[in-house]
Amino acid sequence: MRLTVGQAVVRFLAAQDSERDGHQRRFFAGCLGIFGHGNVAGIGQALLEHTDDLPYFMARNEQAMVHTAAGYARMCDRTATFACTTSIGPGATNMVTGAALATINRLPVLLLPGDVFATRVANPVLQELEDTRSYDVSVNDCFKPVSKYWDRINRPEQLPSALLAAMRVLTDPAETGAVTLALPQDVQAEAYDWPDELFAHRVWRIPRPVPEPDVLQEAALAIRAAERPLIVAGGGVIYSQATSELRAFAERTGIPVAETQAGKGSLPWDHECSVGAIGATGTTAANTLARTADVVIGIGTRYSDFTTASRSLFAHPDVRFVNINVARPDAVKLGGVAVVADAREALRALDAALDGHSVSGAHRAQARALAAEWNALVDAARTVRAGQGGATLTQAEVIGVVNRESGPRDVVVCAAGSLPGDLHKLWRASDPKGYHVEYGYSCMGYEIAGGLGVKLAAPDREVFVLVGDGSYLMMAQELVTAVAEGVKLVVVLVQNHGFASIGNLSESVGARRFGTRYRARTATGLDGEVLPVDLAANAASLGADVLRAENAEALRDALRQAVASPRTTVVHVETDPLAPVPDGSAWWDVPVAETAEIDDTRRARAQYEADKKTQRHHL
Repeated sequence: MRLTVGQAVVRFLAAQDSERDGHQRRFFAGCLGIFGHGNVAGIGQALLEHTDDLPYFMARNEQAMVHTAAGYARMCDRTATFACTTSIGPGATNMVTGAALATINRLPVLLLPGDVFATRVANPVLQELEDTRSYDVSVNDCFKPVSKYWDRINRPEQLPSALLAAMRVLTDPAETGAVTLALPQDVQAEAYDWPDELFAHRVWRIPRPVPEPDVLQEAALAIRAAERPLIVAGGGVIYSQATSELRAFAERTGIPVAETQAGKGSLPWDHECSVGAIGATGTTAANTLARTADVVIGIGTRYSDFTTASRSLFAHPDVRFVNINVARPDAVKLGGVAVVADAREALRALDAALDGHSVSGAHRAQARALAAEWNALVDAARTVRAGQGGATLTQAEVIGVVNRESGPRDVVVCAAGSLPGDLHKLWRASDPKGYHVEYGYSCMGYEIAGGLGVKLAAPDREVFVLVGDGSYLMMAQELVTAVAEGVKLVVVLVQNHGFASIGNLSESVGARRFGTRYRARTATGLDGEVLPVDLAANAASLGADVLRAENAEALRDALRQAVASPRTTVVHVETDPLAPVPDGSAWWDVPVAETAEIDDTRRARAQYEADKKTQRHHL
């Protein structure tokens, strides 16, 4: 079959399916793209011809479209995604941040950036990086460290093996992430006689590795010997669709379950074994149990510094780890028993190996009591203050109102700033797919673009995007895409006139919130009046419906109106950036200046040195 390289890529992608547990689906829901001279005549022309086979979606920002693909992939438990195409130059490099996010979060996305001419006859071409060390280098080499597979197709003959390698990585739960195939613009338009077999329908079965029997027995022995075990549920529980198995395992054994950001929703918030969020943004319940746990059972977690409180949280002198993970590098972390397996299959096997084992009644009772104490704190923080009237809402109050107005299957989407930490503590998730906070990369600007991907994957759910003003200003353009596609989002735009999260962090390290507030410049710095910025008007200019909420009652009314509407609606609400939320009493390692002229910094350094002594290697 004689086709151009661009046509061959599109035809191949349209013929790929994934399958897990007998459920088969198209792996690529479509191709997101922005066209330029590097891809308009190749991939662009091919998409025009095959729009029924591989639908094209016009994005407004290259980084954002990768976020949309990542949000879609996460919502689909990594069984489907989008391809993303750009021109060479800034269009390509704009995708690097999105690639990093996808790879860090282990989410499959396929990137198809254009590249400079393989023949080099017209060099240097527009937007070409002339690296004097080698003319084989282009800006697309930036993708190498943030891609799980990278290739440049300099000849048509190279394409088949590269496409198969790309699919191998995209559908491997242990290796997945961003895959980049750089496509020189002349090669994209070059015709070649392809074997028909390249375009045959393929089904990529996503594996469920089972645990090794000897390792499983070692894990079971460790858990049987534990007096105060704790489960840390990570994103792997949800991606594996193992939440039912986790629930049954926790109920039978009585082991309390704490949740990472990616694992939140693994158990309903009010389940008898749930102790909520763990780590630097965690609850007092989970963190208290973590400090005394003698065995920590990590399921599908990569043990980020937020989860381990920078390795200060698991304080029992003889603590042991049992790590269940499909990816061996994560399973061997902290020197634990490495159960390299799919979370669902491992939980089923471990449940059978424990054969009715249960923790003591005292351990169960303590976990329930600690969870009840924390839930009372959350109730108080989320309850709108009596007589609030025209006073500025707190962020916790906004979270409470949105949570109560959302349905049990609705999805909250967030990524960066102070909102993710507050949501981890305060949001009450009832459904495994109802909490979507990107905290592997914590990328400002992910929220609206990622929410678009979530809604495309789950059109039957309401999607509430919570975004702070700082993150909104980074990337709001995909509101236009949502309007163009008729995709309905409810965007809650939290305006606190600055970077609240880093402001709090700055204060904690003695830097006095320097450079974190949006203020006009005066003779003494950026400490003048609040800027006359109207983000609600900006959202309206991008085509969204906009509602302003000055108090809790207005916020409730606006949310109900937004839910009833078929159109994307932005609800603008002012909040107090200095209002505190309940503290989960866990540390995060952020170095403080060892010498300083400011007393606040010197005090912060003394506290830092004290906290630093609590860190452990867990070897």
